[in-house]
Amino acid sequence: MTDTTTPTHADWLDRAKTLRPQTRPFIAGDYVTPLDGAPVGDRSPRDGSVIAEIETAGARDVDKAVTAAREAFDDGRWADRSPVARKRILLRFAELVRTHADELALLESLDVGHPITDATRVDVPGAANCLQWYAEAADKQYGEIGPTGPDALSLVTREPLGVVGALVPWNYPLIITAWKLGPALATGNSVVLKPATQSPLTALRLASLASEAGVPDGVLNVLPGSGAVVGEALARHAGVDKLAFTGSIATGRRLLHASADSNLKPVQLELGGKSPQLVLADAPDLDAAAEAVGWGIFYNAGQTCNAGSRVLVQREIKDAFLERLVAFAEQLRPADPLDPATQLGSLVGGEHLDAVLGYVEIGRREGARVVTGGARVLQETGGAYLAPTILDGVTSGMRVAREEIFGPVLAVMEFDDPDEGVELANDTDYGLAAAVWTSNVRLAHRLSRRLRAGVVWVNTFDAADVTVPFGGFKQSGSGRDKSLHALDGYTQLKTTWMDLR
Repeated sequence: MTDTTTPTHADWLDRAKTLRPQTRPFIAGDYVTPLDGAPVGDRSPRDGSVIAEIETAGARDVDKAVTAAREAFDDGRWADRSPVARKRILLRFAELVRTHADELALLESLDVGHPITDATRVDVPGAANCLQWYAEAADKQYGEIGPTGPDALSLVTREPLGVVGALVPWNYPLIITAWKLGPALATGNSVVLKPATQSPLTALRLASLASEAGVPDGVLNVLPGSGAVVGEALARHAGVDKLAFTGSIATGRRLLHASADSNLKPVQLELGGKSPQLVLADAPDLDAAAEAVGWGIFYNAGQTCNAGSRVLVQREIKDAFLERLVAFAEQLRPADPLDPATQLGSLVGGEHLDAVLGYVEIGRREGARVVTGGARVLQETGGAYLAPTILDGVTSGMRVAREEIFGPVLAVMEFDDPDEGVELANDTDYGLAAAVWTSNVRLAHRLSRRLRAGVVWVNTFDAADVTVPFGGFKQSGSGRDKSLHALDGYTQLKTTWMDLR
């Protein structure tokens, strides 16, 4: 339960010792022993310790969960409820998330190494607000009447798809889960949710909170397990009507193949980015820009799909701006995520840390210069910590400029004029987000239109709200999370034609 006092570092450590998270799949309204899965230790990246032994699901559990979701959908226990009835239940769900905020924040921080202060102030409130927002939208969607003339009446209505398979990543488990559950449940679908292997704890807890709020049995099912087993079985299951996925391009491709090989279910993909920030010589405030660019890549240890991992700086201010960036990076010190003073926590695990360090070494070999960071820190803790890292002298052909590193590694590039800057910014397979820093409003409009990205910020970065859509161009995926537009992805249009002659 949420405490009225502000917990200290010692308080969080004590709570972590007594934490007993849910570890089994949630199917048809209850936690169950999996039919053919295997126990897997869930390790905390803050110190490498095992938080819990997760009883992962297998292929037969996927079939059981999809069957439960299908039965719940077909008998109308959720889909046939009035929108206002669904709204009331989802509002209770959102409020229960707030009531259990400290518990959920602790689970999130332990699971993925996110600073506890960010988990309590951003992740849990963000998830609750998202669920509340879509609850309020549930009874505010209207159909249409076609302009058919006096001899016919054509009704255009929206209906839920059926069973949605939601596959969410480990970097923001609570928030991105809410992005999927909010619109899917508000529109009357049933859901089978597969959390990432590294971060099952909050999803499993959300399942019981949804049940407590009144979401009927079978409407929300949660299956911890590997992508190769659970994700693949879910993607190929003929009883699943849609896949909603956030993650890597490689996995996105596999899901599209699975859809083509099974029942041609629609696949909504958000596949990451290599987001550029263009800093022009007339940027209004270089200090503010450097701080925003720094947070844009170092927040959550760089494990953000739209992280501003490339900064493109106009040559005449490059040295002055880089000096500010280095100063910002060096005042960020990785520390224990359970310390409320920590601003920069750990990466998600040792394997991922090694991969990020591998990219730093690749950058060196390609000719980039490490101007700060580039090394593991706090190794004695057993955790996966990396100092904020800046690579200078990066060119567009380098792998560190083209591939998603997904860590606190910033690539610095130069350009001479705005046209060259836009060309460099668009020279990527990704198109999730971008930013422009300039005092020239007309130029900001022109550059924003030319940038091939789903989100473009001007003189800020990562400003967000549930009211606006989030998603990308090119290989960053298709479909949109958040906003009313997300509801389109969880409904299908039906035309009913009535002859009045």
